[in-house]
Amino acid sequence: MSNNAGRIIILLALLVFSVNYSSAQNDNFPVGTRASAMANAYVAESDLWSVSHNQAGLGFYPHFAIGFHHENKFVVPEYSLHALGATLPGLNGTLGFSYSYFGYTQFNESKFGLAYGKSFGDKFSFGVQINYHHTYLEGDYGNRNALTVEGGLQYKPVEKIVIAAHIFNPTRSTISESVLDTIPTIMKVGTSIRPIDRLYIGLEAEKELDEDLNLKTGVEYLILESIFLRGGFSTKPVNTTFGLGYKIKKLSADIAFTHHEILGFTPHFSFQVEFN
Repeated sequence: MSNNAGRIIILLALLVFSVNYSSAQNDNFPVGTRASAMANAYVAESDLWSVSHNQAGLGFYPHFAIGFHHENKFVVPEYSLHALGATLPGLNGTLGFSYSYFGYTQFNESKFGLAYGKSFGDKFSFGVQINYHHTYLEGDYGNRNALTVEGGLQYKPVEKIVIAAHIFNPTRSTISESVLDTIPTIMKVGTSIRPIDRLYIGLEAEKELDEDLNLKTGVEYLILESIFLRGGFSTKPVNTTFGLGYKIKKLSADIAFTHHEILGFTPHFSFQVEFN
């Protein structure tokens, strides 16, 4: 089978999947390439992309920052995901803004998020976010909209350990009046450990209602002055992940590749800058 024929078959399979899937739910895609490289074992981390993983992390991130994320799912252009994130210190905490767009002209999903995270001393932080979801499918389905909420906690019992929890859509919001048009409810708990300054380890358990438990682990190691090596693994679906990060002063760029057990590789790229 030629490469072009194989690509067409994969695209057709994904198109069929999207038609069935889009009438069932609007997904909550995690974004941020550093997180992607570590299998999204990120609930206990604190940075710009906490707007996607756990808004409590914003309470420990008092920086004005802007970032862009892109991924090309399974190397199919119609299945690209684009995202923007921004954080702004204020109101005795940190505000977060996020936007993501997945899909193509005939089928797409977008999400706008407004978040707030606040720390209480150097040990505890909480965060909340409200989201506006929009789904479009060409034809009779048309446009659908919904609101969801999410939020989380982070706790630092000692200096190099963080324990965290997060829940997305606890109200079981739906994208339309149909009970079939659900938006997933997702619960996560996890921890991060820094046994030495150059090494980060993330562990996470994620449970979507009516789905199997997804166990994730990610590792990051500073191999040179400004270069990070990352890897990870998740169980549902089975994904192996790896990537590199480069950070100099307030600028950082990251690349990652994730491998789905059936659909193959997805490349990821992010760029972000801090202004204070």
